[in-house]
Amino acid sequence: MCAALAVSAALTIASAFVHNFAQLLAMRTLLGVALAGMPAVAMAYLSEEIDPPSLGYSMGLYIAGSALGGMIGRVAAAMLSDHSSWRAALAVIGIVALLAAAEFWRSLPQSRNFRPRTPHPTAILEGAMRHFRDEGLPWFFCIGFLLMGCFVSVYNYLGYRLLDPQFGLRQSEVSGIFSLYLVGIFSSVWMGKLADKFGRRRILWIAIFIMLAGLLITLSSALTLIVIGIALFTFGFFGGHSVTSSWVGRRARRPQAMASALYLSFYYLGSSVIGSFSGMMWGSHGWPGVVAVLVGCLLVSWFVAIRLRKLAPLVNESSALIRLVPKTTTGGGS
Repeated sequence: MCAALAVSAALTIASAFVHNFAQLLAMRTLLGVALAGMPAVAMAYLSEEIDPPSLGYSMGLYIAGSALGGMIGRVAAAMLSDHSSWRAALAVIGIVALLAAAEFWRSLPQSRNFRPRTPHPTAILEGAMRHFRDEGLPWFFCIGFLLMGCFVSVYNYLGYRLLDPQFGLRQSEVSGIFSLYLVGIFSSVWMGKLADKFGRRRILWIAIFIMLAGLLITLSSALTLIVIGIALFTFGFFGGHSVTSSWVGRRARRPQAMASALYLSFYYLGSSVIGSFSGMMWGSHGWPGVVAVLVGCLLVSWFVAIRLRKLAPLVNESSALIRLVPKTTTGGGS
């Protein structure tokens, strides 16, 4: 994780000094490869080190931090680009990220439950197949694919809609919409705690339903309603992502990092596939076309979440709940 953060920060700084688009694309590709080492391992780290009854809350805090970083990065980049240049924006973000990587290396506790194993192609393949044979994990991967695809599509193309002359907003003002990530910061922590208390199967479908309601509200032509819709959508997304990712951590057996990596692979694949298709719909049918695609994706994910309500927990999922239930005695002392 430390190496991923340090290398990605250095590549961000290097991106500010490229000479053409091809070099920028190469740098961003390398950055994506480097940064991928952080989230997959972080999810596995939390799953191994955090007490199971607190995993949802802890995963929510992790996702809240990701949301805060995403919001600050997007808003800062837009403001710096408005007043200076995109090169200055990348350089500043890279330097801040490098300082954050140094603090991460200094502060993160050493693993207590990690057991090193020599990676082998056969073992990796067997681990992946074991996860795909699980009754729940492939459905979690599916939900990650759909939810992230919807989230990226909304924030990518709604910005173009808000730059339309009917709203009269500047680029820096449109970037202010990312301040709604603050709603997601609250949602990921709050819904993570609710999942720990009431169970993930009882919370996930509610988060997706909130996303769907918020998305439909964005069809309005009133800016205030659009903002409310995005806030609801963001609230539901970060809550749903928090619940699903913590469920992966609780559900997965060894190799846990493989399960986290598979979830995030589908998660980001959804942003590429659904995000690209939504862009085509934006070009041909505008915002209503984008909403139509995303409504279909959210309905599928909602039905999957309803199906997961019947998923029987594994031993490692239920053992934490058993420990929380006080023992009772009868008159016979049994």
